[in-house]
Amino acid sequence: MVSMKDIAKKCGVSVATVSKALNGYSDIGAQRRAEICKMADEMGYLPNSSARALKTKRTYNLGILFADKARSGLTHDYFASIMESFKVTAEARGYDITFTNCNQSSRRMSYYEHCRYRGLDGVVIACIDFYTPEVQELINSSLPVVTIDHVFDGCSAVVSDNVKGMRELLTYVYKQGHRKIAYIHGMESSTTKARLGSFYRTAEALKLKIPEKYVREAEYRDTQQTEICTGQLLDLPDPPTCILFPDDFSALGGINAIRARGLKIPDDISIAGYDGITISKVIDPKLTTIQQDTQTIGKRAAEELISLIERPKITLVEKLVVEGTLVEGASVKKLNEA
Repeated sequence: MVSMKDIAKKCGVSVATVSKALNGYSDIGAQRRAEICKMADEMGYLPNSSARALKTKRTYNLGILFADKARSGLTHDYFASIMESFKVTAEARGYDITFTNCNQSSRRMSYYEHCRYRGLDGVVIACIDFYTPEVQELINSSLPVVTIDHVFDGCSAVVSDNVKGMRELLTYVYKQGHRKIAYIHGMESSTTKARLGSFYRTAEALKLKIPEKYVREAEYRDTQQTEICTGQLLDLPDPPTCILFPDDFSALGGINAIRARGLKIPDDISIAGYDGITISKVIDPKLTTIQQDTQTIGKRAAEELISLIERPKITLVEKLVVEGTLVEGASVKKLNEA
């Protein structure tokens, strides 16, 4: 491995001069600095991360805390796409990524302890039970934190515009002539609250009556629960003409229940999802859904976290809202109702 001593010998200068040039000190002339930096590049010099950490008080390592109830990990299409965008943006700024957990060797650590153990400069939190004591400890610590799709007072967050997304989705279904619209929503979370509240508010604005039996609950990405809920809705004496699902993946369970009854989508029953993951574009018929801008969400989360780390005195704690896009698909039939 090439050292500063090797570069100094090649350039005919002291090691101290090489160090100042590579670290941008102003008492080194621009021409000499350029010559030394060029030689360092040609020789393949890489700075020692431990030495850099001692100098900058940063490790250039960001944590990701991600643990959904279904334990889908990076097979979780929606969050995997966000994390990839987060990773690309962070790496372009010179940061590495570490996944945070509670287990290290034989000792169980809290999330905060693991972040300190790894020397992380900051952490992004997504798809987790935000109300556990361990997450609260991390949120209330001095470590820079950005949350995704959840908002805490005093903590920066990047969230999808779930209110607008649900409003556009329900309004589209309504304009297609549907008046008997059911909604299988996700379990308790800030995302669910925003979507469910927007669902009822939009229905009220449209003067659309939503029977209590038309609203059901299932875990996000749980195809078994949505299959059961869909069957219950279809078995009602007055079943809905359209069913909205918690997300695109869970909609697969609803599709199974519909097809098991010999019904066709959208001829006999219409459906819509949420998220706009790849599977929504390849199933037949293509799913009507809200395409979430995962690339922007991940990018903004990384930028916000790095700003909190590098510019803590001037970076404002804020909620950054990212809009989605309605994708019409082919799963909602046009009815003739007024």
